[in-house]
Amino acid sequence: MAPKEARSRITDNIVYFARTLRKAGVPVGPASVVDAVSAVEVSGIENRDDLYWTLHAVFVRKREHRVLFDEAFRIYWQSRGLIEKMLAILSPVAPPRGAPEKPKAGQTRASQAFQAAKERVAEETVPEIEVDAKFTVSGKELLQTRDFAQMTAEEIALAKQALRDMTLPMDKIRLRRLKASSRGRIDPRRTLRASMRAGGDMIDLKFRKPAEKRPPLVALCDISGSMSQYSRLLLHFLHGVTAERRDVHTFLFGTRLTNVTRQLRMKDPDEALEACSDGVEDWSGGTRIASALRDFNLHWSRRVLGGKPTVLLITDGLERDTDEDLEREMDRLHRSCRRLVWLNPLLRFDGFEAKAKGIRAMLPHVDEFRAAHSLDAVSDLVDALSGGNAPKPDVAPRNWL
Repeated sequence: MAPKEARSRITDNIVYFARTLRKAGVPVGPASVVDAVSAVEVSGIENRDDLYWTLHAVFVRKREHRVLFDEAFRIYWQSRGLIEKMLAILSPVAPPRGAPEKPKAGQTRASQAFQAAKERVAEETVPEIEVDAKFTVSGKELLQTRDFAQMTAEEIALAKQALRDMTLPMDKIRLRRLKASSRGRIDPRRTLRASMRAGGDMIDLKFRKPAEKRPPLVALCDISGSMSQYSRLLLHFLHGVTAERRDVHTFLFGTRLTNVTRQLRMKDPDEALEACSDGVEDWSGGTRIASALRDFNLHWSRRVLGGKPTVLLITDGLERDTDEDLEREMDRLHRSCRRLVWLNPLLRFDGFEAKAKGIRAMLPHVDEFRAAHSLDAVSDLVDALSGGNAPKPDVAPRNWL
């Protein structure tokens, strides 16, 4: 058994590690810390894996917390050599340190939480940053109108959180199917059944009206070199929307088309974005919009374009092969959906003109032409898709033709 002073150091390290986990987003309470200390003292540790899985069994209760725990454990314990010190206390010989592991998803939040715990800055000296109901980020810098490409690392982190928190209720569409209602057209079947229950002496009128549902959402996102930085941030927005609804489908394209819907359904955003990066081979490469749209129209349109969906086309329109195929595929996509919205970060320039051949070929086949370079632009998109506001005249594609 380790001396009392040594056991106190072990307890302190586990407490500080629990604080790091809490700041990284893992819900760890005082009871869990007590259980972790007891588990380490009872089971003992002979190597690094013993400590890892002992603490993992106590602190990790959800699948999405595994990535954060793994990164926090690697940074907190291995960077300071604490495991070797604990092994020296609990065992006569400490094992050699292993080679550093490859960084994984969740590293950013775990690193920030560890750094905050290490510096131990007083709360009253830390500037507060709030995200209000309109998703406007308040602090020393106003991020609402700032271009994504001009943001610092800290501002990008705040923008990612704001994008993930945006909700997208979307407007509802009427269906041919009818449902029971207190008002509307008379439902003969239900009315007769109700009268039969009363022996035919009394007729209780029943009504029905067309059912409503929210249309599916399909996103086609360009990940070429000119769009890479915008696409990564907008994927955080799509990840938040996918977490709220199941009828969201996301495709990435550069020189080929990749379906990343399953990856974006992972609960942890860092893990989801890492899975998207691993599943795409042409990130930050060239652009072949026509071939990507042809692939989508041929293999995916019948699967995901049912139910009058809204399609978000996120690209700058700078196509490599500007021939008649692009216009034909855009026309086919437009006819297959209820609403086609083109999000183009080039609209951030005041003097933007649709001079590129690819842009001029695509514009006649979209319903709205919007910017996608800032939080304000995405917030306007959310309002438009939610049915809160009618489309503004300045988003009509004919303004640029």
